[in-house]
Amino acid sequence: MRGRTRRISAPRRLIADLMHASQGVPLISYQRTLHLGPLARARAAAASPPGFAAIFAKAFSLVARDEPLLRTLYIDFPWPHFFELPKSVGMIAVARRIDGEDCVLMQKVTAADTLPLHEVDVIIRDARTAPIDEVPMFRKLLRISRMPWPLRRIAWWVGMSLDRPRANFFGSFGVSSVSAFGPGDLCPVSPGPYILSYGQLSDDDRLNVIVRFDHRVIDAAPVARLMTRLEQVLNTTIAAEIESLDRPARPIRAAARS
Repeated sequence: MRGRTRRISAPRRLIADLMHASQGVPLISYQRTLHLGPLARARAAAASPPGFAAIFAKAFSLVARDEPLLRTLYIDFPWPHFFELPKSVGMIAVARRIDGEDCVLMQKVTAADTLPLHEVDVIIRDARTAPIDEVPMFRKLLRISRMPWPLRRIAWWVGMSLDRPRANFFGSFGVSSVSAFGPGDLCPVSPGPYILSYGQLSDDDRLNVIVRFDHRVIDAAPVARLMTRLEQVLNTTIAAEIESLDRPARPIRAAARS
């Protein structure tokens, strides 16, 4: 059959390289329905409620503050070892369009547990609307994706194999969801040790959440316990912070902290 050869764009090369890097990570899935009545009521009453991506980024970072395993990476160079980060580094999947093509890019949010929730929300919302070249993390990722294939493989090997580059480029956890586009479950893969996905909030305030975790770092029982803690944080600390918002977040342009 006749066809035509098309060049692979930089955003699609980024996803291809990301999938290649994720092949070696033994991710296991754990799914739970969270009961989020207090959080749902707080969001419903807020003048400008934060998005769930920001909510989960801060809530997971709060849980990870007291749970070092949630800030731990598995590194296999120069020998297999664990690398514990002093603070959480979240990588948030952001849907964008570049030159008419749909793509997914990653926005970094460092130490979300130390930031006001509205600031975390601004960082993520800004990544969804700002010009691509004005988002530092997007520039870095696309610059690597525009390299020739051999140089990209070297850059990704360095990013995956060395402690600090691994944390800077892939983070300690990820958040990815398609709930804004309709119902459905998403089970994404990632080079990082944890990635969260969530569906749409139901009428009875239930939310289906999937966490995929690196089984080399942690087992299923601790993950189940930590999901219980995540539900508690969402319904207490996060809900209380949303209730304390007396006005919409000020329209500032916030860059992700590195």
